[in-house]
Amino acid sequence: MDTQFIKLYEENPDPQKIDAIAKTLRDGGVIIYPTDTVYGLGCSIINGKAIDKIKRIKQIKGKANFSFICYDLSHIAEYARSLPNPVFKLMKKALPGPFTFILNASNKVPKLLNASKKTVGIRVPNNNIPRDIVKSLGNPIITTSIHDDDEVLEYSTDPELIFEKYNGLVDIVIDGGYGEITASTVVDCTGDEPELIREGLGNLDDYL
Repeated sequence: MDTQFIKLYEENPDPQKIDAIAKTLRDGGVIIYPTDTVYGLGCSIINGKAIDKIKRIKQIKGKANFSFICYDLSHIAEYARSLPNPVFKLMKKALPGPFTFILNASNKVPKLLNASKKTVGIRVPNNNIPRDIVKSLGNPIITTSIHDDDEVLEYSTDPELIFEKYNGLVDIVIDGGYGEITASTVVDCTGDEPELIREGLGNLDDYL
């Protein structure tokens, strides 16, 4: 497989390139892309073979805790059960932003991921590249972080080095500039109160 290396600018991603990337995803492709935190590995959530391919690349056996990237809050309603008003208000304030919200999954999610998942992680990153891809594709994409073999840095930040490492393994690597070294803040919203699971780039206190 020849991996494409595509340069995109976050402020104004080229619509033709975005549509071409969305077509690759529609055809079962796997991509690496920038977010507002670390680089992500992803595919369309409605393509089981592509999801299996990501599990092989990440060497995941059994169930995988993948999150979804959505375009906006209205997208989220399809994949999460009715949100309590305080949770909706929190997400409305914090998104787009560097957060992953764990929500009670709708019946649609287990069928998509072929697993008995009761919860789903949702992201709406503050980066036009993945959001425009999702908008062009028409459904969310899986997101799982690109880790680095380096002992000091947990995440790979240089798109050219990411391309070298994953060349031949994925269909497209998007160069959106250097990534962050800190992942998203993870907030569990399945209980009565939002619970901080992982402190990341987003500061939850700013929105509570």
